Amino acid sequence: MKTHARSSISKQNNKGVRPKKSLGQNFLKDMGIADRIASLSNVNKDDHVLEIGAGTGVLTLRLAPMCKRLTAVETDSSLIPGLSEKTAAFDNTEIIKTDIMKADIEELAAGDRLKVVANLPYYITTPVIMKLLEESPSVWQITVMVQKEAAERLTAAPGSHLCGAISYAVSWHCETEDLLDVPPSAFFPAPKVQSRVIRLTRRETPPVSVADPSAMFRIIRAAFSQRRKTLVNAVSALEGYDKNDLRQALLSAGLSENARGETLALEDFAKVTDLMQKAQ
Repeated sequence: MKTHARSSISKQNNKGVRPKKSLGQNFLKDMGIADRIASLSNVNKDDHVLEIGAGTGVLTLRLAPMCKRLTAVETDSSLIPGLSEKTAAFDNTEIIKTDIMKADIEELAAGDRLKVVANLPYYITTPVIMKLLEESPSVWQITVMVQKEAAERLTAAPGSHLCGAISYAVSWHCETEDLLDVPPSAFFPAPKVQSRVIRLTRRETPPVSVADPSAMFRIIRAAFSQRRKTLVNAVSALEGYDKNDLRQALLSAGLSENARGETLALEDFAKVTDLMQKAQ
């Protein structure tokens, strides 16, 4: 049986590792920040953890002693040998070379509920988050480090000036928390932007009731694809949506017929959606 004794993490040797700009790689090098992220992840001995973007293993080596099982995925094949070597002492850890956007999360879960911990390249933040929330019911908590600006959009309250379509989607699925701001100096190479660690915890039930959630999010996406337009003008571009019906739905919901999508709360979108469904 392999020991779970903690490695000498502070003395990790990552010489020869060259971050790939094409993969958006910025490797965490600040050991104190890594310790805090691992602690804030709320991982315990009963958890199956999915780490996305294991990189040089800085977080991997901290998570492995904390959990029941660790599945660490990394898309860069040049990093796999180093990760496998560093985690060889942990019999609860599996290193998998895969692109998370092509992976079957439910297959990785193997029947367990998953806690996800990730340091995501900024350019794939939204696709990965939405894949986890929309396609992976096994994922119930996500602790993720992303660009601070992206974090602000993900956790923005629907109806606030920072919100976008992604804000409404995250709010529908999760309760959100800001955990930790991380400076560029914590990474190699140092990015030009600040980072933030946030936690998303899946809700047991959605925060509002709507007959057809997919229709509601179709309206939300249309509203934010042209956010300077009024909701009526933006959504009427969709097939099957009449301007007069939209105006009447807004008025019936107690909203201005000239309202823009960014001014509506999630509950407002739900009301408008249900009214539009009845009108069709």
